[in-house]
Amino acid sequence: MSAGAFEGQYVWHPAADDRELASACVDVRAGRYWSAREVLRDARDDFGLRAHRSLVLASEAADSDLTERWLTEEPGPEAALLWARVAVLRAARAADGNDRRAIALDRIATAACERAAEMAPHDPTPWTALLGLAHLHQARDPAPRGLLTAPPGPWYLFARILRLDPWHREAHHRFLAFFFTRNGGSANAAWDVAAFLGQRAPASSALRLLPLVTLAEGHDPAAPLADRVWEEPQWRTTALSVYQYWFPHAATYRFTPVLDLAYLAHALFMAGRAFEARAVLTAMGPYASRMPWSLFGDPETHLTRARRHCGLPVPGAP
Repeated sequence: MSAGAFEGQYVWHPAADDRELASACVDVRAGRYWSAREVLRDARDDFGLRAHRSLVLASEAADSDLTERWLTEEPGPEAALLWARVAVLRAARAADGNDRRAIALDRIATAACERAAEMAPHDPTPWTALLGLAHLHQARDPAPRGLLTAPPGPWYLFARILRLDPWHREAHHRFLAFFFTRNGGSANAAWDVAAFLGQRAPASSALRLLPLVTLAEGHDPAAPLADRVWEEPQWRTTALSVYQYWFPHAATYRFTPVLDLAYLAHALFMAGRAFEARAVLTAMGPYASRMPWSLFGDPETHLTRARRHCGLPVPGAP
Protein backbone atom coordinates (compact mmCIF):
# COMPACT_ATOMS: atom_id res chain seq x y z
CA MET A 1 0.00 0.00 0.00
CA SER A 2 1.33 3.44 -0.92
CA ALA A 3 1.42 5.82 2.01
CA GLY A 4 0.96 8.92 -0.11
CA ALA A 5 2.94 12.15 -0.17
CA PHE A 6 4.02 14.27 2.78
CA GLU A 7 1.92 17.44 2.74
CA GLY A 8 3.43 19.51 5.48
CA GLN A 9 2.40 17.82 8.70
CA TYR A 10 2.68 14.46 10.39
CA VAL A 11 -0.21 12.06 10.95
CA TRP A 12 0.36 10.31 14.28
CA HIS A 13 -2.76 8.13 14.39
CA PRO A 14 -1.78 4.40 14.37
CA ALA A 15 -4.46 3.56 11.78
CA ALA A 16 -2.18 5.30 9.25
CA ASP A 17 -3.48 4.68 5.73
CA ASP A 18 -5.82 1.81 6.65
CA ARG A 19 -8.92 3.79 5.67
CA GLU A 20 -11.39 1.19 6.89
CA LEU A 21 -9.69 1.06 10.26
CA ALA A 22 -9.59 4.85 10.56
CA SER A 23 -13.32 5.00 9.82
CA ALA A 24 -14.02 2.28 12.39
CA CYS A 25 -12.05 4.26 14.98
CA VAL A 26 -14.32 7.26 14.40
CA ASP A 27 -17.35 5.02 14.92
CA VAL A 28 -15.91 3.50 18.08
CA ARG A 29 -15.31 6.95 19.53
CA ALA A 30 -18.97 7.69 18.76
CA GLY A 31 -20.08 4.52 20.59
CA ARG A 32 -20.81 2.39 17.50
CA TYR A 33 -19.27 -1.04 16.96
CA TRP A 34 -20.63 -2.22 13.59
CA SER A 35 -17.69 -1.06 11.49
CA ALA A 36 -15.26 -2.46 14.07
CA ARG A 37 -16.96 -5.82 13.62
CA GLU A 38 -16.54 -5.59 9.85
CA VAL A 39 -12.85 -4.62 9.81
CA LEU A 40 -12.00 -7.40 12.26
CA ARG A 41 -14.07 -9.93 10.35
CA ASP A 42 -12.33 -8.86 7.14
CA ALA A 43 -8.98 -9.68 8.77
CA ARG A 44 -9.85 -13.16 10.08
CA ASP A 45 -7.38 -14.82 7.71
CA ASP A 46 -4.66 -12.18 8.01
CA PHE A 47 -3.32 -12.49 11.54
CA GLY A 48 -0.93 -9.57 11.25
CA LEU A 49 -3.70 -7.26 10.10
CA ARG A 50 -6.11 -8.63 12.70
CA ALA A 51 -3.60 -8.00 15.47
CA HIS A 52 -2.94 -4.47 14.27
CA ARG A 53 -6.57 -3.54 13.83
CA SER A 54 -7.73 -5.01 17.12
CA LEU A 55 -4.98 -3.23 19.05
CA VAL A 56 -5.74 0.16 17.47
CA LEU A 57 -9.48 -0.27 18.03
CA ALA A 58 -8.90 -1.26 21.65
CA SER A 59 -6.95 1.93 22.26
CA GLU A 60 -10.02 3.86 21.10
CA ALA A 61 -12.52 1.76 23.09
CA ALA A 62 -10.67 1.33 26.39
CA ASP A 63 -12.25 4.33 28.09
CA SER A 64 -15.85 3.47 27.20
CA ASP A 65 -18.31 0.62 27.73
CA LEU A 66 -18.53 -0.17 24.00
CA THR A 67 -16.90 -3.60 24.18
CA GLU A 68 -19.10 -4.67 27.10
CA ARG A 69 -22.22 -3.59 25.20
CA TRP A 70 -21.08 -5.29 22.02
CA LEU A 71 -20.32 -8.55 23.78
CA THR A 72 -23.75 -8.49 25.43
CA GLU A 73 -25.72 -7.50 22.34
CA GLU A 74 -23.90 -9.49 19.64
CA PRO A 75 -21.48 -12.02 21.15
CA GLY A 76 -19.02 -13.47 18.65
CA PRO A 77 -15.30 -13.87 17.98
CA GLU A 78 -14.79 -10.23 16.99
CA ALA A 79 -16.59 -8.87 20.05
CA ALA A 80 -14.71 -11.28 22.31
CA LEU A 81 -11.37 -10.32 20.77
CA LEU A 82 -11.88 -6.58 21.19
CA TRP A 83 -13.10 -7.11 24.75
CA ALA A 84 -9.92 -9.10 25.47
CA ARG A 85 -7.76 -6.35 23.99
CA VAL A 86 -9.52 -3.67 26.03
CA ALA A 87 -9.32 -5.74 29.22
CA VAL A 88 -5.57 -6.21 28.77
CA LEU A 89 -5.04 -2.49 28.20
CA ARG A 90 -6.99 -1.66 31.35
CA ALA A 91 -5.09 -4.22 33.40
CA ALA A 92 -1.74 -2.94 32.17
CA ARG A 93 -2.68 0.66 32.92
CA ALA A 94 -3.84 -0.28 36.41
CA ALA A 95 -0.61 -2.13 37.12
CA ASP A 96 1.53 0.74 35.83
CA GLY A 97 -0.42 3.17 37.96
CA ASN A 98 -0.36 1.02 41.11
CA ASP A 99 -4.16 0.99 41.03
CA ARG A 100 -5.70 -1.09 43.83
CA ARG A 101 -7.91 -2.77 41.20
CA ALA A 102 -4.90 -4.10 39.29
CA ILE A 103 -5.17 -7.72 40.49
CA ALA A 104 -8.90 -7.92 39.73
CA LEU A 105 -8.44 -6.34 36.30
CA ASP A 106 -5.62 -8.76 35.53
CA ARG A 107 -7.91 -11.70 36.29
CA ILE A 108 -10.64 -10.22 34.10
CA ALA A 109 -8.18 -9.73 31.24
CA THR A 110 -6.84 -13.27 31.48
CA ALA A 111 -10.37 -14.70 31.42
CA ALA A 112 -11.28 -12.44 28.48
CA CYS A 113 -8.27 -13.65 26.47
CA GLU A 114 -9.10 -17.27 27.21
CA ARG A 115 -12.71 -16.73 26.14
CA ALA A 116 -11.66 -15.05 22.89
CA ALA A 117 -9.26 -17.92 22.17
CA GLU A 118 -12.03 -20.47 22.73
CA MET A 119 -14.27 -18.65 20.25
CA ALA A 120 -11.54 -18.50 17.58
CA PRO A 121 -9.13 -21.39 18.28
CA HIS A 122 -7.02 -20.76 15.17
CA ASP A 123 -6.46 -17.08 15.95
CA PRO A 124 -3.19 -16.26 17.76
CA THR A 125 -4.34 -12.72 18.62
CA PRO A 126 -5.97 -13.45 22.01
CA TRP A 127 -2.85 -15.27 23.22
CA THR A 128 -0.70 -12.43 21.88
CA ALA A 129 -2.79 -9.97 23.86
CA LEU A 130 -2.25 -12.06 26.99
CA LEU A 131 1.49 -11.98 26.35
CA GLY A 132 1.27 -8.26 27.08
CA LEU A 133 0.61 -9.11 30.73
CA ALA A 134 3.39 -11.68 31.02
CA HIS A 135 5.67 -9.37 33.00
CA LEU A 136 2.87 -8.97 35.57
CA HIS A 137 2.45 -12.75 35.81
CA GLN A 138 6.23 -13.18 36.18
CA ALA A 139 6.27 -16.24 33.91
CA ARG A 140 9.47 -18.22 34.41
CA ASP A 141 9.41 -21.07 31.90
CA PRO A 142 12.85 -22.49 31.04
CA ALA A 143 14.43 -21.18 27.85
CA PRO A 144 15.12 -23.51 24.91
CA ARG A 145 18.65 -24.47 23.98
CA GLY A 146 20.66 -22.03 21.94
CA LEU A 147 20.56 -18.97 24.19
CA LEU A 148 23.73 -18.02 26.04
CA THR A 149 21.95 -16.51 29.04
CA ALA A 150 19.06 -19.03 28.97
CA PRO A 151 16.65 -16.43 30.41
CA PRO A 152 13.42 -17.82 31.87
CA GLY A 153 10.22 -16.22 30.65
CA PRO A 154 6.82 -16.87 29.04
CA TRP A 155 8.28 -19.39 26.59
CA TYR A 156 5.31 -21.78 26.76
CA LEU A 157 2.78 -19.08 25.89
CA PHE A 158 5.05 -17.81 23.12
CA ALA A 159 5.41 -21.33 21.72
CA ARG A 160 1.62 -21.69 21.72
CA ILE A 161 1.34 -18.57 19.57
CA LEU A 162 4.06 -19.73 17.18
CA ARG A 163 2.19 -22.97 16.56
CA LEU A 164 -0.63 -20.83 15.16
CA ASP A 165 1.56 -18.28 13.35
CA PRO A 166 5.35 -18.86 13.36
CA TRP A 167 6.27 -15.28 12.39
CA HIS A 168 3.61 -13.31 14.24
CA ARG A 169 5.02 -9.79 14.43
CA GLU A 170 3.28 -8.50 17.53
CA ALA A 171 3.91 -11.69 19.48
CA HIS A 172 7.65 -11.45 18.83
CA HIS A 173 7.77 -7.80 19.91
CA ARG A 174 5.73 -8.41 23.05
CA PHE A 175 7.82 -11.44 23.94
CA LEU A 176 11.06 -9.51 23.47
CA ALA A 177 9.69 -6.63 25.58
CA PHE A 178 9.29 -9.04 28.51
CA PHE A 179 13.10 -9.10 28.78
CA PHE A 180 13.62 -5.33 28.63
CA THR A 181 14.96 -3.75 31.81
CA ARG A 182 11.85 -1.56 32.12
CA ASN A 183 9.84 -4.77 32.56
CA GLY A 184 12.21 -6.28 35.10
CA GLY A 185 14.52 -8.02 32.64
CA SER A 186 18.17 -7.44 31.89
CA ALA A 187 20.15 -6.00 28.99
CA ASN A 188 22.01 -9.28 28.47
CA ALA A 189 18.81 -11.30 28.32
CA ALA A 190 17.19 -8.83 25.89
CA TRP A 191 20.22 -8.98 23.57
CA ASP A 192 20.24 -12.77 23.72
CA VAL A 193 16.53 -13.11 22.93
CA ALA A 194 16.63 -10.47 20.18
CA ALA A 195 19.51 -12.24 18.43
CA PHE A 196 17.85 -15.64 18.83
CA LEU A 197 14.51 -14.47 17.41
CA GLY A 198 16.00 -12.32 14.68
CA GLN A 199 18.26 -15.07 13.37
CA ARG A 200 15.33 -17.52 13.21
CA ALA A 201 13.26 -15.23 11.01
CA PRO A 202 13.46 -15.24 7.20
CA ALA A 203 15.75 -12.59 5.72
CA SER A 204 12.72 -10.87 4.18
CA SER A 205 10.88 -10.62 7.52
CA ALA A 206 10.43 -7.42 9.52
CA LEU A 207 11.40 -9.52 12.54
CA ARG A 208 15.01 -9.02 11.45
CA LEU A 209 14.57 -5.57 13.01
CA LEU A 210 14.37 -7.01 16.54
CA PRO A 211 18.08 -6.46 17.35
CA LEU A 212 17.74 -2.83 16.21
CA VAL A 213 14.67 -2.44 18.41
CA THR A 214 16.71 -3.71 21.35
CA LEU A 215 19.56 -1.35 20.48
CA ALA A 216 17.20 1.63 20.55
CA GLU A 217 15.51 0.42 23.74
CA GLY A 218 18.86 0.19 25.54
CA HIS A 219 20.10 3.59 24.40
CA ASP A 220 21.86 5.44 27.22
CA PRO A 221 22.45 9.09 26.28
CA ALA A 222 24.95 9.43 29.13
CA ALA A 223 27.23 6.72 27.72
CA PRO A 224 30.36 7.87 25.83
CA LEU A 225 29.67 8.28 22.09
CA ALA A 226 26.17 6.88 22.64
CA ASP A 227 24.83 8.18 19.32
CA ARG A 228 27.72 6.63 17.38
CA VAL A 229 26.78 3.04 18.27
CA TRP A 230 24.65 2.66 15.12
CA GLU A 231 27.74 3.41 13.02
CA GLU A 232 29.47 0.26 14.21
CA PRO A 233 29.79 -2.31 11.37
CA GLN A 234 27.54 -4.85 13.07
CA TRP A 235 24.58 -2.46 13.34
CA ARG A 236 25.11 -0.76 10.00
CA THR A 237 25.18 -4.18 8.34
CA THR A 238 22.01 -5.23 10.16
CA ALA A 239 20.16 -2.11 9.07
CA LEU A 240 21.33 -2.40 5.46
CA SER A 241 20.32 -6.06 5.36
CA VAL A 242 16.79 -5.22 6.51
CA TYR A 243 16.71 -2.44 3.95
CA GLN A 244 17.77 -4.80 1.18
CA TYR A 245 15.63 -7.81 2.00
CA TRP A 246 12.55 -6.57 3.89
CA PHE A 247 12.00 -2.97 2.84
CA PRO A 248 10.97 -3.84 -0.77
CA HIS A 249 8.12 -5.93 0.69
CA ALA A 250 6.70 -3.09 2.78
CA ALA A 251 4.79 -1.72 -0.22
CA THR A 252 2.80 -4.97 -0.46
CA TYR A 253 1.26 -4.62 3.02
CA ARG A 254 -2.44 -3.80 3.32
CA PHE A 255 -1.44 -0.86 5.50
CA THR A 256 1.82 1.04 5.74
CA PRO A 257 3.90 -0.63 8.51
CA VAL A 258 4.81 2.71 10.04
CA LEU A 259 6.44 1.45 13.22
CA ASP A 260 8.76 -1.00 11.47
CA LEU A 261 9.65 1.60 8.87
CA ALA A 262 10.39 4.10 11.64
CA TYR A 263 12.83 1.75 13.37
CA LEU A 264 14.56 1.08 10.06
CA ALA A 265 14.71 4.75 9.08
CA HIS A 266 16.08 5.66 12.48
CA ALA A 267 18.79 2.98 12.37
CA LEU A 268 19.87 4.00 8.86
CA PHE A 269 19.90 7.69 9.77
CA MET A 270 21.96 7.06 12.91
CA ALA A 271 24.34 4.85 10.88
CA GLY A 272 25.01 7.69 8.46
CA ARG A 273 23.14 6.07 5.57
CA ALA A 274 21.14 9.11 4.46
CA PHE A 275 20.32 7.74 1.00
CA GLU A 276 18.64 4.62 2.34
CA ALA A 277 17.03 6.50 5.27
CA ARG A 278 15.52 8.96 2.79
CA ALA A 279 13.88 6.12 0.84
CA VAL A 280 12.35 4.65 4.01
CA LEU A 281 11.13 8.01 5.32
CA THR A 282 9.59 8.71 1.91
CA ALA A 283 7.78 5.36 2.01
CA MET A 284 6.23 6.39 5.34
CA GLY A 285 4.60 9.39 3.68
CA PRO A 286 3.00 11.67 6.30
CA TYR A 287 2.53 8.87 8.83
CA ALA A 288 4.60 8.91 11.98
CA SER A 289 5.06 6.84 15.12
CA ARG A 290 6.38 8.09 18.43
CA MET A 291 8.72 5.12 18.71
CA PRO A 292 11.65 4.94 18.37
CA TRP A 293 12.09 8.73 18.18
CA SER A 294 10.60 9.26 21.67
CA LEU A 295 13.44 7.22 23.21
CA PHE A 296 15.73 10.14 22.37
CA GLY A 297 13.50 13.05 23.43
CA ASP A 298 10.60 14.76 21.71
CA PRO A 299 9.57 12.43 18.84
CA GLU A 300 8.56 15.18 16.43
CA THR A 301 11.84 17.02 16.95
CA HIS A 302 13.95 13.93 16.25
CA LEU A 303 11.88 12.77 13.28
CA THR A 304 12.09 16.26 11.80
CA ARG A 305 15.84 16.28 12.32
CA ALA A 306 16.17 13.02 10.40
CA ARG A 307 13.93 14.18 7.55
CA ARG A 308 15.76 17.49 7.24
CA HIS A 309 19.14 15.73 7.20
CA CYS A 310 17.88 13.49 4.39
CA GLY A 311 16.67 16.46 2.34
CA LEU A 312 12.96 15.79 2.87
CA PRO A 313 10.27 18.38 3.62
CA VAL A 314 9.41 18.99 7.27
CA PRO A 315 6.46 20.62 9.06
CA GLY A 316 6.50 24.41 8.95
CA ALA A 317 9.00 24.61 6.08
CA PRO A 318 8.14 27.08 3.31
